[in-house]
Amino acid sequence: MRSTKIVTSFIRNNDKLLILKRSDKVKTMKGLWAGISGIIEKNEEPLQRAKIEIFEEVGIADDQITLVKSAKEMRVNSPQYLDHEWEIFPFLFESNNPTITLNWENSDFKWITIDELKEYETVPSLQKVLFNLL
Repeated sequence: MRSTKIVTSFIRNNDKLLILKRSDKVKTMKGLWAGISGIIEKNEEPLQRAKIEIFEEVGIADDQITLVKSAKEMRVNSPQYLDHEWEIFPFLFESNNPTITLNWENSDFKWITIDELKEYETVPSLQKVLFNLL
């Protein structure tokens, strides 16, 4: 089975979490709600990739976030590809009232409570990834 390593980060501001709606310009999971995600390249450290993705996708710099928790990597089967799985490295960060500036990868964002996540059509296993961080 093929495996792709990715980071998925959540940013918490007070009691709200940031979720992003994937744009129609991305290759996979178009229109679904997600955390801040990206593929880990070569032997890159997952935490470093997470911080890079946060800056690229929502414009929040490293000095504006604090790592709250990381969780053990999780394996999730990919619904889009046969014989493929995602190896997800989850992170939870805290940021106080950040300004969100989306890049082309996402078309919308929302600050939601944990309980509201079930109301959104998300990428596979997003709730499971989040619950491993809480």
